[in-house]
Amino acid sequence: MAKVTAKENFLKLCKGGHPDYVPVYTMMGMPYLDECADAMMAPPIFGQGGPGAPVDMWGVPSKAPSTGVAASMPDTTFILLEDIADWSKVIKFPQANDIDFEKCYKEGLERQKIDRNKTALKVGPGFMPFQELVALMGFEGGLCALYTDPEEVKAMLNAMVDHLEPYFEKTLDVYQPDLWYVLDDTCAKETPFFSPEVYEDIFLPIYHRLTDCATRRGIPVIFHNCGKIDEFIPFMIDFGVEIVEPTQESNDIMALKEQYKGKISFVGGWDWATHMPPEYPKWDEEYIRQGVRDSIDKNCRGGAYGFCGGALGTRDDMVVGEIQKVIRDEAHWYGKKVYGYTGE
Repeated sequence: MAKVTAKENFLKLCKGGHPDYVPVYTMMGMPYLDECADAMMAPPIFGQGGPGAPVDMWGVPSKAPSTGVAASMPDTTFILLEDIADWSKVIKFPQANDIDFEKCYKEGLERQKIDRNKTALKVGPGFMPFQELVALMGFEGGLCALYTDPEEVKAMLNAMVDHLEPYFEKTLDVYQPDLWYVLDDTCAKETPFFSPEVYEDIFLPIYHRLTDCATRRGIPVIFHNCGKIDEFIPFMIDFGVEIVEPTQESNDIMALKEQYKGKISFVGGWDWATHMPPEYPKWDEEYIRQGVRDSIDKNCRGGAYGFCGGALGTRDDMVVGEIQKVIRDEAHWYGKKVYGYTGE
């Protein structure tokens, strides 16, 4: 069997394809042993700023708590939009007329040390419609708006996409990505946050607008959606998704692969909540490695699958980094074995 690059192997997942070995996916594109299946990059279209904290493109401030998972999230104490009917008065549309896209692309490749011959580049619109709704209004306010004022929600989201679309086209022209990356967490661990009817009515047309620019060019779409996503997969396929991640363990990956065979692949299958050592922060290396092997064995049959998993911890958790190395090492080597890959 001829050797394939991590990029070539990962892209074989498109439309439910069968890779030569189980790809290891990391959302941010973290390399291991000179192998990186994909990397994420985008122009700084909207930047960061604001008094004392980063803000998103629409002005919602984010913060990283001193305790809890080490990630910045929208500041839940800050409600920018109290009433969805006031969106046109409140929303400030970001501008990016002075950005040199060519320069940003070249500098990004150098900064992230991306070899496009070996690593697939994913670039995306940076707009998450449901997550932005709840970031602007608070979670309860955003959910209520979906039911009480759906037409206003649609009007706001469409106006946002109207403003962003020219930037999507410019990004695609310059970056020429291997994958178009769209994100939106619409589900909790065991159930979606809203019904399929709401998804189809409000969000499906928006997702189409976020992906049409890529699908028209034949660029595959990879979609990030945490939680139990099974009810929404037909919609994902409809707006062009060929790979979905991180497909948490509340989803039956093998059943989904059979149901949607030849249409979509699933990356994920390993949740920290399931595999966290019972006496953590005490941990056993073989316990972690066996969990990785079990997940790959469970989900790899028939292809259409890539491994994605990692440990989560607080900013002062010194154990997480060591466990991350073990997870990645086991997934890298064991994933090479299960399909009988002999290219190395």
